[in-house]
Amino acid sequence: MTRILPLKLALALAVALLSACQALPTMSGFNAAPAATATATNHVEIPMASLPLVERRESLTATGYAVISVQNHRLPAQQRLLAIRAAKLDAYRSLTEQVYGLRMDATATVADMVVQNDTFRSRVEGVIYGATLVSITPSGDDTYETTLTLDKATVQDLRMLYLGQLAAKNK
Repeated sequence: MTRILPLKLALALAVALLSACQALPTMSGFNAAPAATATATNHVEIPMASLPLVERRESLTATGYAVISVQNHRLPAQQRLLAIRAAKLDAYRSLTEQVYGLRMDATATVADMVVQNDTFRSRVEGVIYGATLVSITPSGDDTYETTLTLDKATVQDLRMLYLGQLAAKNK
């Protein structure tokens, strides 16, 4: 019983996302008309202003950070390299959150109308390809900052791949 509800929820989410993804290729772009209009092939053009903010951007950008001094190596040069790698992975995690969303598990305990315990866990899972490394820069004396970007077409490809895998898994 407890596994059926998440599967139904995942299936409902997949159907909703598939419906939205199918409508995206018919958009007329940033110069869309103020109201939805039907085209000759019965596709509906969605005005850009009515799309979620993520769908209006030309690309997704993510920045990751890592502290140099906490890296597990005795040589400073190796610590810097490890921090760069960690910052890049943090940026990829941030891109993955933007493409696929973030799964949150939260628990709160209240007694006598006072919060006794409030915890949460987050999880993100997905595949990212085609990201472009924008920059790797030192930030302050002990931190590296890495910025990645992912174009809109690749984001749509990744989401369609994910939904296809989700549908195949639920069959």
